[in-house]
Amino acid sequence: MRKLKLDELNRPDIEEFKAQEKLPVVAVLDNVRSMHNVGSIFRTADGFALEKVILCGITAQPPHREIEKTALGATQSVDWLYYPTTIGAVDTLRQAGYEIIAIEQAENSTMLNTFKPDPSKKYALIFGNEVDGVNDDVMLKIDECVEIPQFGTKHSFNIVISAGIVFWDFFAKLKL
Repeated sequence: MRKLKLDELNRPDIEEFKAQEKLPVVAVLDNVRSMHNVGSIFRTADGFALEKVILCGITAQPPHREIEKTALGATQSVDWLYYPTTIGAVDTLRQAGYEIIAIEQAENSTMLNTFKPDPSKKYALIFGNEVDGVNDDVMLKIDECVEIPQFGTKHSFNIVISAGIVFWDFFAKLKL
């Protein structure tokens, strides 16, 4: 078996990417500390053609060398916005018709494998701080909480792993 060369992958350029149909999903980063995590989320959002990434609170914003180390240019292809507070982002997204979903471990959460996204809806997926998760005040404003099933000894996945799992799940359920 031969690996494909980059020019054989037939990826869109930035203009084509911006014009193509997007997955009706926005990633909301609630006070994410690591710029490497921010960059990796941009790169993953590019890979699944998300509508945009929303950066909130202390989450670093492009352009920044530490974000670009892992984004590898995805900050130019993926649309993004900054909000000083996640609550402000959530309020704006709700007014725009998005269903607000926290990706978190919480009482009465829905397991990701059983969650069925509605193709007629738009989704805002909130990923929380690496230590504290989604802010408690934000949790009071969500429509639903989705949890990734886990079977090991650790209490959580890294935010980038969580985003990759959830983005793929939404992509597979909505597009494949």
